[in-house]
Amino acid sequence: MVDEGKFRSDFHYRLHVFPLAVPPSRERRDDIPLLERYFTQKFAQRMGRKIDAISPGTMDTLVRYAWPGNIRELQNVIERSVVLTRGRVIELAMPEISTGPPAAVPRSDIGPLAERERILQALKAANGVVSGPAGAAMRLGLKRTTLQARMKRLGITRDYQ
Repeated sequence: MVDEGKFRSDFHYRLHVFPLAVPPSRERRDDIPLLERYFTQKFAQRMGRKIDAISPGTMDTLVRYAWPGNIRELQNVIERSVVLTRGRVIELAMPEISTGPPAAVPRSDIGPLAERERILQALKAANGVVSGPAGAAMRLGLKRTTLQARMKRLGITRDYQ
């Protein structure tokens, strides 16, 4: 980008004075209620809705969920929930989150053989279905595209048996 004139060569060094390390959402569960409230207010105002509260069960589900998609996933879930909620108490509009795994194991925490086995077990339990509410991706707490990338990396095909 420096060669293209889109990025000043000295700018990187100016920014590097204060490197920032932002941990993923699953490591900052105390932030989830604050983010939920912010996103709920933002989307409710944009849609002309009045939402006063969130049910305790919904908040508990949001806090326990691993958020593999990080803040963007949380934002999308809240937006969908605001759209679909009737009344003034927000309810979770993503049943796969409440029935999915409460905390997915990050790939970096398990070896490739264990990860391969987990994926194969999930595929078997889902009868080979990768996506959808009963698919292997949902069972693993992953996005469909993430699971497909991991399957490709590990040499797992749809005819996995």
